[in-house]
Amino acid sequence: MNPHWISIGALGAMFVVATALPINMGVLAFSGAFLVGTLVAGMGAKAIMAGFPADLFLTLVGITYLFALAQNNGTIDWLVSLAVRAVGGHIAAIPWIMFLIAAALTSVGAVSPAAVAIIAPIALGFAAKHGINPLMMGLMIIHGAQGGGFSPISIYGGITNKIVAKAGLPLSEMTTMFASFSVNLAVALALFVLMGGLKLMRRSAGAPVGLAPIAPVARAQRGPQVFGDAEGESFAEERQTRENASSMLGQADNAAAADGSQVYRVITTLGLATLAVLTLAFKMDIGFVSISIGLLLSLLQPNLQKSALGQVSWPEIMLIVGVSTFVGVMEKMGTIEFVGHSVAQLTSPLVAALLLCFVGAVISAFASSTAVLGSLIPLGVPFLQGDNAGMAIGFIAAMAVSSTIVDVSPFSTNGALVLANAKGVDRNRFFRQLMLYGAGVTLIAPVVVWLLFVVL
Repeated sequence: MNPHWISIGALGAMFVVATALPINMGVLAFSGAFLVGTLVAGMGAKAIMAGFPADLFLTLVGITYLFALAQNNGTIDWLVSLAVRAVGGHIAAIPWIMFLIAAALTSVGAVSPAAVAIIAPIALGFAAKHGINPLMMGLMIIHGAQGGGFSPISIYGGITNKIVAKAGLPLSEMTTMFASFSVNLAVALALFVLMGGLKLMRRSAGAPVGLAPIAPVARAQRGPQVFGDAEGESFAEERQTRENASSMLGQADNAAAADGSQVYRVITTLGLATLAVLTLAFKMDIGFVSISIGLLLSLLQPNLQKSALGQVSWPEIMLIVGVSTFVGVMEKMGTIEFVGHSVAQLTSPLVAALLLCFVGAVISAFASSTAVLGSLIPLGVPFLQGDNAGMAIGFIAAMAVSSTIVDVSPFSTNGALVLANAKGVDRNRFFRQLMLYGAGVTLIAPVVVWLLFVVL
């Protein structure tokens, strides 16, 4: 049997097992990477581990650790209350502010995951406190980041334009930029309407939302304890003591109930601002920077570190890095290239363009969007020359959108960051919601953008 089809079948089987049984898909993926890599591809353990996404692992650990500290000392609640006052109590404006900030950051050169990593914890903390659908908030942040991602000075835009120019295809930077922003804006508007945005417009931040007061520590991101393991149980008594103390003070005093004073909150806010400056302006690694800032905050409040480490999203991290490692094995086997070339050999240019958009969407949902753009756009060169040259600009726009809009998947960095920072949610249910939405976008978006930019 073709080894490429074996690896694809193994990936499909993982989805089935992880959906039917309460087994972390990351465990399945690590085992699958070992079995497929060793038995099918003849790879050694060192070659298999080369696909381990160390940068993504460090990013998820660092961000969830830093923002757990910020949650526990009351900084997140404080920033959320400032945001409420800034919009005059109109909380329906907050999701759109987050969307536009994310778009602005990526449009001026920020890496999409960096923008999401900085904005998501604060935005999702706001959502938990004020009864906003956390799925809507998280998705709007991601779509905002992707919407601004193809400006001429952005990371995606710069890379895509270079690839297109190298391939000798016609280039329209503004077409790609506006295509990405308009599609993501339309999706964000639909999400806002369908996920409770209209109801938000009818109430202010002070209106009741039907939620019981939740203490900052109770809302903080909980990692392994969500799954009831021994480490989680070890923190139960400490956490219960803090929750009981906080509940007696009432909702207005939640932030004050957390360890730390106004001074600590100001210092933590400066640390978050430093994170944004160092990662966005100086291009430093967000994982290392966030852990370093977290260490400095821990030195100021050592009693918060133990609980913050327990709140790192270990199950989600295991899931994401496991799947990424398996996809790395597939890339080394040549499976990704095999699928792309198989599609590109089709005789009909329109059908080939559609299938390449599908391939880009499916692969990008698990792997690097930049890598997908770099490998699939050149495959379109053979059928985009001669009489079909006129559809090249539309095809590039369609590929750009379909290969990046799927970053809402919980297996992508952006989706993983939203999953890791969601507050007050059923973790398994939230993961399934993200996965189902990501699957829907993966199936629908390529057809829509193909019709809009290639056919019409």
